[in-house]
Amino acid sequence: MDASEIDLLVRQGEGLTVEFKQSFTPRIDEDLVAFSNTRGGHVLLGVADDKSVPGFEMTNDIRGRITSLARNCKPSIEVAISQAGSVGIVSVPEGEGKPYSCGAGYFRRLDGASQKMNHDELRMMFTQSDAVPYEKKTGTGATLSSISRAKLSRFLREARIDAKASRAISLLTSFSMLEGEKVNNAGVMFFAKEPRMLISQCQSSMIAFKDPEGTIIYDRLDVKDDLLEQFMQAMFFIKKHLNVSSTIKGVRRVDEYELPLEALREAVANAIVHRDYSARGTDLAIRIFPDRVEIANPAKLPFGAKPSDFEGVSIRHNEIIADMLYRLDVVERAGTGIMKMQRLMRDAGLPAPKISLGLFYRITFLKPKKKILVKGLEKNTPQVTPQVTPQVQLSSLERKIFNVVQTEPGISRAALSAKLKISADTVKEYLEKLKAKGAIRRVGMTSAGHWETTARAAGAKVGKKAKKSR
Repeated sequence: MDASEIDLLVRQGEGLTVEFKQSFTPRIDEDLVAFSNTRGGHVLLGVADDKSVPGFEMTNDIRGRITSLARNCKPSIEVAISQAGSVGIVSVPEGEGKPYSCGAGYFRRLDGASQKMNHDELRMMFTQSDAVPYEKKTGTGATLSSISRAKLSRFLREARIDAKASRAISLLTSFSMLEGEKVNNAGVMFFAKEPRMLISQCQSSMIAFKDPEGTIIYDRLDVKDDLLEQFMQAMFFIKKHLNVSSTIKGVRRVDEYELPLEALREAVANAIVHRDYSARGTDLAIRIFPDRVEIANPAKLPFGAKPSDFEGVSIRHNEIIADMLYRLDVVERAGTGIMKMQRLMRDAGLPAPKISLGLFYRITFLKPKKKILVKGLEKNTPQVTPQVTPQVQLSSLERKIFNVVQTEPGISRAALSAKLKISADTVKEYLEKLKAKGAIRRVGMTSAGHWETTARAAGAKVGKKAKKSR
């Protein structure tokens, strides 16, 4: 591994296969075990958590101590020790004799950290373990030529990784997506120009029904693209079909969805991470009914597993995919996803999500019920129709910007500036004004998000006094 490869790993930050350590400590054996039990990786000595590089000299004494610690693991671990510039490197292969342990116990790599496994995690991990997980397998046609440089660039931008000049082969190698000269299935599902041409089941289906029985469809979206696009489109579809209420907090109008979006976001991310992608003819399914939202994915579960087994336990069938979403700050810290969804629903005064296990892992979120009067009696019924909100008063320029955002929700500030022939500062100012009025909202992650119009502003009126653009 040369200095340029080390530089790329440092800029990407810690992840599934990279650990930073400013100096040597005997507890490095926990990282050696964690990498052996997962996908292998590199410990970089002389690199701080903030990505600064104070440097470290790999002396013969340190080499001997690391080698001794590795051999004392059970089974023993063969490591490669080297120096690249000011950084010391300990490279650990994925083990063939799993599970591996050190004096402190069993560890595995999760969310950019080496984490100790409890008894249930250890049992479930190796009950469902495949010799070669589907995400690491390769298929016909999965070569570098099938990879989209634009998708790679988008991922780097949204993950805030400064590696624009890096070659695709270097990036895919650092993401554990190359098997020899071929791109593995995880790489295909994230970065292929047309993922479904290589993996037909790399898709999601989203349906909104008018009735609780699911017999009358009024909207449908099939996403046949990469996993990041599936995640973003899923959240867009869910928000589109949830009821929204508006309240005034201070001087701002705040839109609140009938179900906590953060809980649904966590559920969608979990479905992508834990899905069994080897099941042909299946997809990630999102179903929205008048009274509930269901998210289901084909799952490979340990025999006899129960819903309670997954509380506080993190068993990821697709570790590379999980690492990529972790870099995007999409997945919750390992083992807390279900508890977080339960807490968010409880805080919203709603029942905890229901989990059903079988050929599909299904999680159901019940919508709140609306109180109505029937012959003088109070009755609870599911909310079926969106709440009516007042129209918004917009100036002439606000209306122009609103109309462009409505027709081109992914448009950038620079593009808005060029389209309307106004300064970028003016665009920024008026986007904030529209947001304050509740006419538009920001959707998605900070670097990957976009503006979209709200339902309450669909019939917005233009004010009599239009403000002039600067």
